[in-house]
Amino acid sequence: MVSKMLQATSLQNLPRIRHAFFTREGGVSQGLYASLNGGVGSSDAPDHVAENRARMAAAMGVGPERLLSLYQIHSPEVVVADVPWSGDQRPRADAVVTRTPKLAIAVSTADCGPLLFADAEAGVIGAAHAGWRGALTGVIEATIEAMEKLGADRGRIAAALGPTIRQPNYEVGPEFIARFVAADPANARFFTGSARAGATMFDLPSFVAARMQAAGVAKFEDLGLCTYAEPERFYSFRRSTHRSEPDYGRHINAIALTD
Repeated sequence: MVSKMLQATSLQNLPRIRHAFFTREGGVSQGLYASLNGGVGSSDAPDHVAENRARMAAAMGVGPERLLSLYQIHSPEVVVADVPWSGDQRPRADAVVTRTPKLAIAVSTADCGPLLFADAEAGVIGAAHAGWRGALTGVIEATIEAMEKLGADRGRIAAALGPTIRQPNYEVGPEFIARFVAADPANARFFTGSARAGATMFDLPSFVAARMQAAGVAKFEDLGLCTYAEPERFYSFRRSTHRSEPDYGRHINAIALTD
């Protein structure tokens, strides 16, 4: 049974809403993937991933076939979920919205920002994978707009950012910085130097928060947790890269309407 899922205060008391930011704890995977790896795109044993996802689905109150994730492409693309899809039919997108009860919509992450959205009054929810590229190109705004098409009101939407890589561990190069500043000179405020000579660090959570505020989402919560900094608790693509590991596990971050 999964016991280590995290929740946001802003979402956990909403009627009809169930959600979870799952950690790496509570599954059956071994080695690099220990233990709750939900990544169908990883090289983990498929039966282990299936069991892990079944445990997460149960925690969300749905059957395994109703835990829906995406083939993520670091884009602003959003899809609407009305019925379950199989693993080999995952839409190529980075956000999903629904107003259908008993569908747990999810995104997978291993440093990028997992965002969960809910307008409980309208019965509309969303999940978005906000890496730097998706956040810069509009996945947050596209998710909100897709929710509005289903009847949500951005003034009522509550949104939460789960575990993601934090500025002390997110070093970037000059081309990265130039892309952000070219999009908006004010984006320079999300970069700062570090103790290592010549290093510049990016504050993805603050960038996400600013985009949320600009989009009119006032009820935004950041759990404040760093995937890179807690190896026993979280997977991290960047940490695995720095360790020259061949692969890494993926977290599942999910939200569902209960009825």
